[in-house]
Amino acid sequence: MIVTRIRFLPILLPALAVSTHLYAEEMVFEFDPAQTEVSFSLGSTLHTVHGSFQLRRGGVRFDPVTGKASGELIVDAASGSSGNHSRDDRMHKSILETGKYPDIIFRPDHVAGKLLPGGSAALQVHGQFFIHGAVHELTIPVQVGLQSERISATLDFTIPYVKWGMKNPSTFILRVSDKAQIEIHATGHQMTLSEKSLP
Repeated sequence: MIVTRIRFLPILLPALAVSTHLYAEEMVFEFDPAQTEVSFSLGSTLHTVHGSFQLRRGGVRFDPVTGKASGELIVDAASGSSGNHSRDDRMHKSILETGKYPDIIFRPDHVAGKLLPGGSAALQVHGQFFIHGAVHELTIPVQVGLQSERISATLDFTIPYVKWGMKNPSTFILRVSDKAQIEIHATGHQMTLSEKSLP
């Protein structure tokens, strides 16, 4: 039995080395704006306002061993819409000031959690969130599914926009929450070695 095991070692060891190398190799994903939904909700004394933004582009690179990450998700701030013209006009002119700050950006720098091919994972993604001319440190919970080369990711987090220096649209009659809930459903693909071009 010992002799048989020794004979298999020259075959087994290279296979283990290849498996370890594949897992250790950095992973790069690019998200498809056409298949990505960015939604927001904002509570008030009358009702909850729901709306959406459009993803301009997005891609993430990370090392599954160290957790080090880079890349960015860029949302078109001017695309924000809640279905009410006067409310949206106020949002763009007085709150987000999209004429001066056209992009909302998240740049990850670290991923906590394990993502294995063909499975799902709950990750914690830390990075810098750029909005309204300022940058804020933020950790976002991300639920990820990876099948073959397709990836799906759901991000659900809160933005304390008033604390971050933006105006609260509340009036004497209408009271509006000082926090906005953001939910992103993104779909994309894992890039091959020849496609990798993210910073």
